[in-house]
Formats: sequence, C-alpha cells, structure tokens
Amino acid sequence: MVQVSSVSHWEARKPQQSSCCWICFKNFLAAFAGVLHWCHITTLFENDRHFSHLSTLEREMAFRTEMGLYYSYFKIIIEAPSFWNGVRAIMNDRLTEYPLVINTLQRFNLYPEVVLASWYRIYTAIMDFLGVPTKTCWTVNRGKGLSPVESCEGLGDPASFYVAVIFLLNGLMMSLFFIYGTYLSGSRLGGLITVVCFFFNHGECTRVMWTPPLRESFSYPFLVLQMLLLTYILRIPNINTGSLIALCVSNIFFMLPWQFAQFVLLTQIASLFAVCIMGYIDSCKLQKILSAHMVSLIVCFILMFGNSMLLTSYYAASLVVIWGILELSPKVLKSSRREVYLWVIEGCAWLFGTVTLKYLTSLAFGIADDAHIGNILKSKFIGYKDFDTLMYTCAAEFDFMEKETPVRYTKTLLLPVVLVVFGVIIKRAVKYLRWALSQAGQYEREERFNHGELVYHALQLLAYSVLAILIMRLKLFLTPHLCVMASLVCSKQLFGWLFCKIQPKTLVFAILALMAIEGSANLQTQWNIMGEFSNLPQEELLEWIKVNTRQDAVFAGAMPTMASVKLSTLRPIVNHPHYEDAGLRARTKVVYSMYSRKPAKEVKRELIKLGVNYYILEESLCVSRKKPGCSMPEIWDVEDPANSGKIPLCTLMSKDSRPYFITVFENSNYRVLKIPKE
Repeated sequence: MVQVSSVSHWEARKPQQSSCCWICFKNFLAAFAGVLHWCHITTLFENDRHFSHLSTLEREMAFRTEMGLYYSYFKIIIEAPSFWNGVRAIMNDRLTEYPLVINTLQRFNLYPEVVLASWYRIYTAIMDFLGVPTKTCWTVNRGKGLSPVESCEGLGDPASFYVAVIFLLNGLMMSLFFIYGTYLSGSRLGGLITVVCFFFNHGECTRVMWTPPLRESFSYPFLVLQMLLLTYILRIPNINTGSLIALCVSNIFFMLPWQFAQFVLLTQIASLFAVCIMGYIDSCKLQKILSAHMVSLIVCFILMFGNSMLLTSYYAASLVVIWGILELSPKVLKSSRREVYLWVIEGCAWLFGTVTLKYLTSLAFGIADDAHIGNILKSKFIGYKDFDTLMYTCAAEFDFMEKETPVRYTKTLLLPVVLVVFGVIIKRAVKYLRWALSQAGQYEREERFNHGELVYHALQLLAYSVLAILIMRLKLFLTPHLCVMASLVCSKQLFGWLFCKIQPKTLVFAILALMAIEGSANLQTQWNIMGEFSNLPQEELLEWIKVNTRQDAVFAGAMPTMASVKLSTLRPIVNHPHYEDAGLRARTKVVYSMYSRKPAKEVKRELIKLGVNYYILEESLCVSRKKPGCSMPEIWDVEDPANSGKIPLCTLMSKDSRPYFITVFENSNYRVLKIPKE
C-alpha cells in the first residue's frame, strides 16, 4: 500500500515539475530578451556620441532641448546640500521662468528625476562609506588646438548614472514585451515574434538610444506593463482586487512621468467602451476597470500638486461620461437586445458628452494650457494656422506620418503579418456580432466573450494608427503595438485550423526568416552609426557666459539653447522647451519676436518687461527653412501680417545691433546681445 501511494505521489508531482521548468524557461527567455535590448541601446548610444569619453560640459550639451531641461533638475537635487534641500529648490524654482517662482514638480513631470537623484545620492553615499571608487577619470586630449578636458566613466558620474538607469528600464521593457506576446498568443513563439519584430523595426519602435531623458523613456515601459495587465483582466472571467490594484499602480507610473500619457489612455478607454457596447465584455467589468483609472487619475492629480490639466483633460471627461452611460443606458434605453442603433446612440453620447464636459471643466477652472492640442488637430483637417500651431507642425515629429514608414513596415513583413491577424479578428468579430444581434444561444455568447481581449487589441491598433498618421511622433505607440499584434499569428484561437495542416514552429520560423532579410539590414544600419559629440560654438558660448556674466543675469533666446544655458551655467532664463503651458507660450512668442519683422524698439521694450539682460541670437533660425512656410520670419508673417515684407529683425541684428542692443559675444553660430536699460 505504501509503495503504491509513493508512486502515485511521484507521478502527480511530475506535471508540476514540468510546469515549473517551463515557467523558468520562459522567464529565462524574457530576461535574455531584456539583457539583449539593454546591450543594444547602450551600444548604439555610445557609438553615436562616444559618451564615455566626453567631458561633463559636453555630456550636458548632448542633452539638447527639453532633455537638458529635465536633466537640470536631476543635477540640482544631487548637488544640493541634502536631498530634501534639492527637492525644495525645484519646488520653488526661480531660474526656469524668471522672475516667476514655479513648482516644477507640478509643471514638468519630474518624478523620474527625483527618484533617480535619490538613488544616486544613496548609491554614492554607500560606496563612499565602503571606500569603493564609483568612477574613473582621465584627461582627454581633443587635438585641433582644443584644450584637454577631464572625462569620467562609471556610475559615480551623474550623467552616466542617469542614462544607465534609463537603459536598464528599457531593457526590462523588452522582457515585458516577450511576456506580453507569449501571454496574448498563448505561445512562447508569440513572445519570440514580438521581440524579433521589435528589433527588426527598432528605429520605428523607439528613440531611447538617441534621446534618453525624454519623458517617454521613463513612461512607455509602464504602458507595456499596464496593457499586459489589462489583457489579463479582459481574459479572466472574474476580476480580483489584486489585478485592479496592479492596473491602478501601472497607470500611475505611466501617467506621472509624461504629460501626453492621458491622450493614450483616452484611446484605451474609448476602445474598451466600444468593446463593451458591442457586448464583448460586460459593463460590470468595464466599470471596475474605469474605477482603477479614476483612482490613478486622482492619485496623479494629488502627486502633481493639483495639476489642473489632468482634471480638465479629455481623458478625465471621458471616464466620467462612460461611467454615466453605463449607469443610465439600461434605464433609458430599455431593450434587452443589442441593436446597432443603440451602439450609435451610445457612441454619439460618449463623443458629445466628452467634448462638452471637457469644454465646461476647462471653462470652470480657467485652463487654456492644452488649447494648442485642439489647434494642432484643426491644422491637420482644415489648415488652421497660428504661431503656436506652426511651432509644432513645422517640426518633423509633429507632421503627418512619412509615406516611407508603411513601406518600411512592409519590407520587414510586419505590416502584412499584422493585416492578416487583424483581418481574421475582424472576421471572427463580425461573425459573433451577427450571433449577438440574432439573439444566438448561450454557447455562442460565452464563446464570443472569450475573445474580448483580441477585439480590444484590434481597436487599439486602429486608434494608434490614427494617432500615428496625424502626428508622426506617435508612431512610437503604433509600431510596438504592431509587434505585439504580430504575436497572434501563433494564436490557436485564430489559426487553429491552419495548425492542423502545418506545424506552428515551421510557420513561425519561415516568417522570421523572411523578416530577417530586411530586419538584419536595419540592425546593421544602426550598428554602423559611428560618431562623436562635439559642439564647439555652444561650448564657447556657455564658457563665455560662466566667466563674463553675473550669476543673476537673465537670458532669453531659442528654446533648445535656453535649456543648455540653464543646465550648464545655472543662469535664470525666461523661456524653455516645455511648451505645454499657456503662459510659457505667450513668453516664448515675445522672445521669438526677434525673428519677426517688428521694429527693434518694440521688441526691446517687450524683452525688458520680461526682465531680460542678454539675448542669444542664432542666425540659423533666421534663415533655416525645414519646409515652405516654416522659417521663423514666415511663421511671423502668419501672426503679424501688418509687418509682412519688411526685412526680418534678426537679419538686421546680425549686421549691426545698435542702437537698441549691444553685441558682447559672437562666434560662428551665436551672437549675444546685451539689452541696455532705457
């Protein structure tokens, strides 16, 4: 009896051991994908800039535009006498929008910098206590008559620590992508396809290797986690509290670092609402998901010190409206059947309600900070133009998607594979909807509900496609989602009929082999990028400012340059690249009037009102023209037609700045104009 019992127990344990082995193997593959991506982006960044051999000043200059602005707050905290002194300094900032005192934690989504600064201070304190060196420094001879510079390598160097943590986070993101693709498709091969597609289309998926400090570098990995959790919630029949808490936390980590996260979440809840009104998920489940979104929004509102843009966003309005529709629809639209006309009514109610509530809340709070978003959309459809809109749409990343982008997707077979997957999902969805509209039996309804997560992913793909077509920068959401959707080629739910005729492994490796033809060429192109950062004109400018101006001298100029001035010289500035504030946009407009055709006397008077002591003029901004109508004088012609046809003021200042300004510094790129008091 004992012997039989022992054998039975051993046989019962075998499946459990096998399951544990497969889980460990999946985790190993996920970790391997993460390490591979971390190595890839670290190598590309180093190859592009030779970052390890740059001086401290050169590393700071390498963080251009808003990257330099964000990094400057990390620098303030780590250089402060204590961590809390640093946090108080950025919460009472007097340098960024002189003479205003602003809470940058409220305005600029700076929690990543606060967290990284705390980790850096803890790391260096522990290493100092243990007597372990954290960096190695040497002198770099730059040649060509340039002075030698000191360069330090190791995590004890602030800039190296900063980018290392970002790259580590984005390495973990690739591990999440493998798990995501595996879970969605129900096959490890699906995870493999997701990861390989990401690498083969790497330049279209991310730009973290070129611009590490941008908000998306911190935020996007948590969107991947959030969508994985959402997929799990949609797939299980009953939601547990732990899943909702995890979804809420991932929402918070996604929203806190990035001001644009709310627009992505808007598309998500819109897609979920569409899935719900078509009957793929029940309203009770959607309300629980909405509750997690609402809690995360309120938490972010509190942590952002009452940032009113969150409560007056389309995302917040949409949450309230959808909740209201779910509550009122059964009472108002008294019908047990799901009819197409009910979907139309509920969809129109959501659209009209969201826009109306957004308008009313903005009016009530007096918020106009996100008014430019509506103007950008108007410019896409009706050709609307004003100064602020053109400042966005003239930049390539805010233009329509390039025609070459779908071609690149096609060459790597990413687009054809996803179109097949999308077509199968739509075919299955239409079939189930017909059953629903004809009041099909309980069996069909239950089967139909099991595909809710697939329908959601298809609708989310459509939403991301619209965003990417309208604004090229947002293809950074579309391309990774295409990679995730490609994993579904391994799904037995969608292609079980095909797997009866051909082995899934055979199909997958055949697809990957064809993808590798163009994909490997794309990777080789990235690996062939070799460069070394150098910006001698800006280095001369910053060194001159440090030596020849007072610590409280106030500067104005082009937004990217102002970020560098603040970061490297700690001088007060009146404008900067974070353009999502109505007051800042008005200031920038005054500063950029130097590139208009207005009289010099008028421009000087407005600059003095802002308290500016020095203006940094860049002749390249006066003459450069990315596309027709996009040079600074042409942009001003739209805003100030009365002066159209006159010689631009920047051209006049480049020749002779007197009598209203005094040229005190000049090199090949920059001219510093001192503004004498009247």
